Amino acid sequence: MKTKCSILLQLFLGVALLLGMAKSDPDPLQDYCIADNKSPQYFFTNGAPCINPDEAESSHFATSVLSKPGNTRNIFGFNVTLTNTVNLPGLNTQGLTLARVDIADNGIVVPHSHPRASEVTICLEGLIHVGFVDTSKRLYTRTLRAGDAFVFPKGLIHYLYNGSPMARAVAVSGLNSQNPGAQLTSVATFTSIPEIPDEVLKKAFQISEPDVIKIRRNLGG
Repeated sequence: MKTKCSILLQLFLGVALLLGMAKSDPDPLQDYCIADNKSPQYFFTNGAPCINPDEAESSHFATSVLSKPGNTRNIFGFNVTLTNTVNLPGLNTQGLTLARVDIADNGIVVPHSHPRASEVTICLEGLIHVGFVDTSKRLYTRTLRAGDAFVFPKGLIHYLYNGSPMARAVAVSGLNSQNPGAQLTSVATFTSIPEIPDEVLKKAFQISEPDVIKIRRNLGG
């Protein structure tokens, strides 16, 4: 009995240690690390290599990429413009990403998740219906007007919807990871390479073979 308790205690302490070490991005060990986008990268790092700090300039910490509207002419009617280490080199190792979200009239940022980041979204223009589902299947929703903000917890499925038939909507989001990742739930499920077996999809979504084929075709799979 004592041996069993000892093993369980070791497992608990091991899990607690791992959870305590888990966070979005590692803290930088210097003031900044301007991304070196010119030199060929012959080794792999969790981020981009740094330029010589003596070569840092104010322009490395600024970008106008979020000032331009994105193209929303697609099947869902949305576009996300992200900052990255190419258009904003000073972002490297800082543990954050900024995004401009353009949503056409009746457009939707389809249910998706970010495996490595939490997100806060601020509505700049229009009305945006937002929501996320937690692991107990509870839905949290809100309608955002200009100036309103909403938080999407890390890894949870969420969406943004512009229900207006006439006006576009614009938002800006901040995510606490340099590389938050994004999985569009429907696209990842029905257009994966190789494909998830039809039998799995039929049972998971309680749909028929023609339904699977139709959804795949509609999503470009």
